[in-house]
Amino acid sequence: MLGQDGEGARWTVVVDDVSLVAVAIASWDCGMEHDLSPDEHTVVAALPGWPLPVAVAAPNVPAPHDPGPDVVDGPRLTPPDVEVWGPAQRRLGADEIALQWAVWREQVDDTAFPRPGGPARTPGAGEPARDGADDEAGDEAGDEAGDSAQNGAGDGPAVRPGHHRIRQVLAEARAYVDSPPPLGRVRSAFAPGGARILRADGPGWSLVARTDDIAFVLLDDEPGEVLPVGRGPELPGLLEALDRMAVRPL
Repeated sequence: MLGQDGEGARWTVVVDDVSLVAVAIASWDCGMEHDLSPDEHTVVAALPGWPLPVAVAAPNVPAPHDPGPDVVDGPRLTPPDVEVWGPAQRRLGADEIALQWAVWREQVDDTAFPRPGGPARTPGAGEPARDGADDEAGDEAGDEAGDSAQNGAGDGPAVRPGHHRIRQVLAEARAYVDSPPPLGRVRSAFAPGGARILRADGPGWSLVARTDDIAFVLLDDEPGEVLPVGRGPELPGLLEALDRMAVRPL
């Protein structure tokens, strides 16, 4: 929760009273006033600052500001710098894709993905050619491992079959099934048609997927790139396994 103390200082508070928060959100959604003030025994952690830009403020307290050095030592939470690319920006980008799935999905040309048992797609005019390592990777039947890359600025897809980093990401995500990661690393949310939207994060990567469709991967070492992952023969089983272990909102 993002809130302010009596002096107006910004605090990010983690609580374990899910019902308390759910009631508050439901009340606010109905346009009702509701005071959300958790008891001290429900507070798991309280960190100074806000990790996101917030355009509103609590009523009847001073304007939002960071706690002073006399209150807390150490760094304050601050919104990520949108002018640079790093883990925070990558995760925020993946969250945005999850929220705007239909918008991003319609930009992907399914013909860019090779068909099981068929020849790999040949890059067209203006598309980067594949190197030898990617040729070998892309010749596997049913290659679901990322066959195109779309620039986050919306310049259109550029085909890059057999992207080896996406293979590494899928392997690391698959390892989560056998060795579950920390709670919250894999999350599942509602999607229309009985499907689920999955979000998973790992060292240097974020994955967004719909359980009945394709996936997108974002990488720290590919700033601003959104890499589609074709469905293929293995992706459905991986997404199903991740969904079973994922954290779900109440």
